[in-house]
Amino acid sequence: MQRRKFLKTALLALPISSQGQQIRAIRAYVGSYTTEQRHATGDGIHVYRVDPASGAWTHQQHVGDLINPSFLISSPDSKFLYSVHGDESYATAFSVSPSNGNLTLLNKARTGGVNGVHPALSRDGKFLIVANYGSGTVAVLPVHPDGSPGDYTHLVKLEGTLGPNRIEQASSHPHQIVFDPSGSFVLVPDKGLDCVFIFRFNAQTGKLSATEPASVETGSGSGPRHLAFHPKVPVVWVLNELNSTTATYSWDARTGALQPRQILPSLPPGFTGNSTAAEIAVSPDARFLYCSNRGHDSIATYRIDPKTGHLASAGWTPSLGKVPRFIGFDPTGSFLYSANEQGDTITSFRRNPTTGALTPVGRPLRSMSPVTIAFTKF
Repeated sequence: MQRRKFLKTALLALPISSQGQQIRAIRAYVGSYTTEQRHATGDGIHVYRVDPASGAWTHQQHVGDLINPSFLISSPDSKFLYSVHGDESYATAFSVSPSNGNLTLLNKARTGGVNGVHPALSRDGKFLIVANYGSGTVAVLPVHPDGSPGDYTHLVKLEGTLGPNRIEQASSHPHQIVFDPSGSFVLVPDKGLDCVFIFRFNAQTGKLSATEPASVETGSGSGPRHLAFHPKVPVVWVLNELNSTTATYSWDARTGALQPRQILPSLPPGFTGNSTAAEIAVSPDARFLYCSNRGHDSIATYRIDPKTGHLASAGWTPSLGKVPRFIGFDPTGSFLYSANEQGDTITSFRRNPTTGALTPVGRPLRSMSPVTIAFTKF
């Protein structure tokens, strides 16, 4: 009887995910840049065991012999991990050990373009969609039952008017793939064309078809990079890389239309240095939005109006590392992590659920040229 009572108490003490599930173990997977062309010092993918209670990381596995395994995503069931590769034309897939979270390479598949960036999986895990930053295309790859992707079967060329920045906007540059909450639409922010493309997604065939209108303009020279949906209110936030702003749009879940509502700077008043925005992350309770600034080397915090989704600035937190390329929450939602690409570190922050304030936890973890962090939970 006492042992049963102890086990019940221990289970109740386990951290809870943002979906209300008890979490026994978390693994973090860190992608990196590895080549001289990227001025990088990374050496592949590193796997860490994460303490769900304290947020502490312990190194577990190194997967080497990879070229720029940059943007990583895990499958919803935590069984597979997918990577695109900077300046390359393929994606790779790994199986995730259910016992310890270690990775085993499954295969690589062609993406039909160059320099794939932030990909996404369909809700059923049957299709992997990749934004080919260097080629201005979006590729759809079928995913087999064993988790391995096949070569691309559908390729969409993005076309439009180039932005005014002749260096950063010399061509179409799709930078992320995001499914809407229903899984019926795919949104693609295009940094080169100053717009967000909206596609209907056919879950049976994997085909993408343009909506009407096919895109929404984000402002000349804005350079939209990443976006995020409000988990409850029909709102989309778009982070504009080049002019360091965060824009709020209303979302029509029936037609896929976006309507601009608000735009705020991601940098503090009076800052005049060079900086570009990089990543956007929504707290699981939808009370706060966070964006990273590369140059100012900070994380901007916004309060979210629970009814409208509009934002109000709530301050800036130093990233404690140079060029915070990625920020994101662990599955518990208690910790936010910053991958500081040129600082060769990962910083852990504990989030205050009431104020949204970020407090550093421990010392920054040494990690060479980190680009993104993906998580699995067990």
